[in-house]
Amino acid sequence: MTYSTTERATLLSVALASLRSGLQNGHALKPDACDYPSSLSETRACFVTLNQDNMLRGCIGSLEPCTSLVNSVADNAYAAAFRDPRFPELTLPELAGLTIHISVLGPLQGVACDSEADLLRQMQPGIDGWVIQEKEFRGTFLPSVWETLPDARQFLDHLKMKAGLATDYWSDSMAVWRYSTESFSAAVKDIEKGTPMNGIAG
Repeated sequence: MTYSTTERATLLSVALASLRSGLQNGHALKPDACDYPSSLSETRACFVTLNQDNMLRGCIGSLEPCTSLVNSVADNAYAAAFRDPRFPELTLPELAGLTIHISVLGPLQGVACDSEADLLRQMQPGIDGWVIQEKEFRGTFLPSVWETLPDARQFLDHLKMKAGLATDYWSDSMAVWRYSTESFSAAVKDIEKGTPMNGIAG
């Protein structure tokens, strides 16, 4: 999966429009996937992350694809702004200072590992996103989290905590997946101006 500059700009504009819809109308934008190129109307999973002054302001997404990419972006942008329980709802004065990040997920790939040491050996810092699940406990980190947790041991410990598990927890029944993303971002003021965004594939 590789999206063109125009496709990325379209998705970022959809995310911004959904934020404005939330502020003005109290609900997410509901784009008609038929109005977009086939690459953006495919059923894909994504995460949308909002940053304010280089600090996290909200992040919501899905691991499994369940709707068109444009609708997934719109829904997750709205949810990141208004439904992330870690933060208050977005306010209009905050909007102009936001940076919007979109990560489109590739398929989840199951990882076989017979020990925690084996799992750590398979984790390549900076490359993949990871999911762990033990019964009802589940957590994921996008590849971008490697920027703040560059050591595999540290990354896994924090991922366990996010899933609600102790850092020293290990079970042979724990399920593990990895996934790649195509990620790109732009400041709201640049989206409004049509200024090129930053992007990486991971």
